[in-house]
Amino acid sequence: MSSSTRHPANDERCPCGSGDTFGSCCGPVLTGKRRAATAEALMRSRYTAFTTQDLEHALASWHPDTRPDRADLARSLADTRWLRLDVRGTTGGGPFDDEGTVEFVAIARTEQGRRELHEISHFTRVDGSWLYVRGDLAATRH
Repeated sequence: MSSSTRHPANDERCPCGSGDTFGSCCGPVLTGKRRAATAEALMRSRYTAFTTQDLEHALASWHPDTRPDRADLARSLADTRWLRLDVRGTTGGGPFDDEGTVEFVAIARTEQGRRELHEISHFTRVDGSWLYVRGDLAATRH
């Protein structure tokens, strides 16, 4: 965890919008105390990593074949304030699957104003851990 990471307290609501506390939801995944059991759980932890500027988790949860440059991702994390996540649906990605997708809409604020990211994220399981492979934009609105 870098010095700019701002994780919530364990008893605060998790940024991923699950309604659970950080300590019962994404916290243990971000701190490495447990693996994400599903592709959706990893996607939620990645969203939380983006909201808290947790560069280490964002990079570690990204498949090495598609992972961006560390400096580019760090700039992206610093330039965007993520406000809300709405998971629209999943395909596969369960405890007994090796691949899955998660469709979501994430709302953010940037220097250019409000942004809406509608993405279908693709995940694969490697050595028992879910990894983000890529995202296909479903629609973006400004």
